[in-house]
Amino acid sequence: MTTPSRSHLVLIPSFNTGPILTETVRAARGAWDPVWVVVDGSTDGSDDAVAAMAAADPGLRLLRLPRNAGKGAALLQGMEAAMSAGFTHALAMDADGQHPSGEIVGMMAASAAAPRALVLGLPVFGPEAPALRVRGRRVSNFWANLETLWAGIGDSLFGFRVYPLAPLAAEMRRTRWMRRYDFDAEAAVRLAWRGLPLINRPVPVRYLAREEGGVSHFRYGRDNLLLTGMHLRLMAGFLLRLPMLAARRLTRPRPAAATLR
Repeated sequence: MTTPSRSHLVLIPSFNTGPILTETVRAARGAWDPVWVVVDGSTDGSDDAVAAMAAADPGLRLLRLPRNAGKGAALLQGMEAAMSAGFTHALAMDADGQHPSGEIVGMMAASAAAPRALVLGLPVFGPEAPALRVRGRRVSNFWANLETLWAGIGDSLFGFRVYPLAPLAAEMRRTRWMRRYDFDAEAAVRLAWRGLPLINRPVPVRYLAREEGGVSHFRYGRDNLLLTGMHLRLMAGFLLRLPMLAARRLTRPRPAAATLR
């Protein structure tokens, strides 16, 4: 096990993830200490095994929400608790096995070297990745980069990221949005508006088949409608901030974003 960090932790939100949750948590704990799991109103009993693990592992903590509130809401609950415990940064990691635990240390090191930065995982897709999902995210990526005047958001929907907690929590407290599927893209845009440096770090993505325990709560129509409404809201905010964003680009010429390999 690694030496416990006093500043950075791993946050894993989970809703009805099934047995893959235990595998994800075990892999994350093998790479980092501490790891916190936020169970977002699950009804499948998948958190019971994690509760048993946490009872015997001081580096693992389980938080339970009484009802499903969405990924962003679960992460906000975890972030508030983490800040109360003295943590300053959190790596958000999906519970479904897509995000590679082997990249946790590298992501955390990038954050420690640039504490103000938002460290964004840049997905490297394998051949098993659904083509519709891979192509569809390009639309959100275009709008997110337009809304920030190409500040350097490599991928707006990939949730494997290290967030500075204070600025993200402040943004979330100001709005009732960013609670469900809209969280990842809006968080990146709003933190870019705040002027946080953006670091993109390529990481492999694994899409598990159903027989491998893969679980997806993505609903093409519902979630794309949510993203459309989100980008309409963000475009309004972009227009209000356009003079500031343009001035920032002119007065601080630099590459769109740092990319680490």
